[in-house]
Amino acid sequence: MNSKISEYSNQLGLSLLEHSATVVTAESCTGGGIASAITDVAGSSKWFHCGYVTYSNHSKMRDLGISPVLLNDKGAVCEEVVIEMAKSAARLSGANFSIATSGIAGPGGGSAIKPVGTVWFAWLGPLGVRSKKHQFSGDRYAVREQSIEVALKEMLQHVSQ
Repeated sequence: MNSKISEYSNQLGLSLLEHSATVVTAESCTGGGIASAITDVAGSSKWFHCGYVTYSNHSKMRDLGISPVLLNDKGAVCEEVVIEMAKSAARLSGANFSIATSGIAGPGGGSAIKPVGTVWFAWLGPLGVRSKKHQFSGDRYAVREQSIEVALKEMLQHVSQ
């Protein structure tokens, strides 16, 4: 894990503790990497509820209740799906904050509309939900690592508001 990811995870934990808040993750392309980075921090059980790794569409529907119509119409890698993932994870876990990711880490699976490296994020908290799309470059490992870093950095900013 890179030092920025470690730093953001530590800072996120301190900020959540300061706010007496908790976080949950709903991950697809990051495959549990965000939850792993969070739980690398000693004492994270005080502020991390759980992580949902919903890699397949089936698991997104089964575990998070994502609409099959939405997945069929828009695909898993879109703003609407990550927002629903974030909302569902927070509702199911009771966490105050949630992070959701869905993207195409590669090397295959991309298209002209959604090329490899496309990742959608959603961050949910008491002030609402924010979403953002990033286009990363590099191999599968690089896309996933960049995604974890962005997810934690942006969540830290969301919690600190």
